[in-house]
Amino acid sequence: MYPHALIDLHCDTLTALRPEDAPLLDALRDPPRRRDAFAALTNRVRETDTLDLPGRHFSLSSIPEGMRWCQCCAIFIPDGLSQEEAVAYYHLHQGNFHRQMAALSAKVLPCRTAADIEAAWAQGKAAAILTVENGSALAGRLDRVDTLARDGVRMVTLTWNGENEIASGSVTEHGLSDFGREAVRALEGAGILVDVSHLNDRGFADLLSVAQKPFVASHSNARTVCGHRRNLTDEQVREMAARGCLIGLNYYNIFLRPDGQPATLDDLWRHVAHLVELGAEHCLALGSDADGADLPPCLDGPEKFAGLYGFLLERGLSVPQAEGILWKNALNFFHRQLI
Repeated sequence: MYPHALIDLHCDTLTALRPEDAPLLDALRDPPRRRDAFAALTNRVRETDTLDLPGRHFSLSSIPEGMRWCQCCAIFIPDGLSQEEAVAYYHLHQGNFHRQMAALSAKVLPCRTAADIEAAWAQGKAAAILTVENGSALAGRLDRVDTLARDGVRMVTLTWNGENEIASGSVTEHGLSDFGREAVRALEGAGILVDVSHLNDRGFADLLSVAQKPFVASHSNARTVCGHRRNLTDEQVREMAARGCLIGLNYYNIFLRPDGQPATLDDLWRHVAHLVELGAEHCLALGSDADGADLPPCLDGPEKFAGLYGFLLERGLSVPQAEGILWKNALNFFHRQLI
């Protein structure tokens, strides 16, 4: 049983090249090898349709027949790049996103608003929304917020795991910088969603004093259920629910269960049930982390993502509740926030 539609708030498929290209990404993090690695990476990116490769967690050709699908596609920027390198890396993949949108236009359309998503669906095509994972793409410059907005970016994950000019991620300790506070206001002003996944607890607390609009945790689960620091505390979830925010359920094994075993749908259900109990029912969505994390066999492809609808109904959710998690909560949020 499949839902009418599905919206996924986060995947790394856009920047995930073939396994044989992994050495290039390793070299990119090594300053002496970085220039040659970037040149080779540029050639690979320009010739690889990453959004429709077989064998991926997500590919356009693997979407179940007749499913209306919206995929948020992140430009993931690794930690450790210089400001100049982070900007170049962003523009390389931003250009590749739009190249692929043209090359794959029979299957997918780039979208900026909820109305765009619905228009793509009406044509029988998937919808793709461009996002950025790691605010290092701003390179400490507020004028780059307008650049990202012009490029069609609709959401920015403020940090990855480490520290950038905006704030610190989950493996570091600092909160929002002065620039970070300005950046949050500028992103909101430009109509770009602020994403707190990867942000540490201190940064989250700082954000609450700055944010004027509802924000997103595009791929984060409940820390009470699985105690990883990347997951949200109960207090954070309640605050997001009160502010009308959006939380995307992450399928990464280590964010679903703490013992290192492959996760099951029952593990995901425990997060759903807990978040609903905290009052976040109308904030819940999907944020798979496809092609950027180790996903369990029960959640390793679009058909299985869509199969969550039937599973949630079997677990006792009503049709409106299950549809809310699979797509309606996110679409309603986009109607309100992506103007």
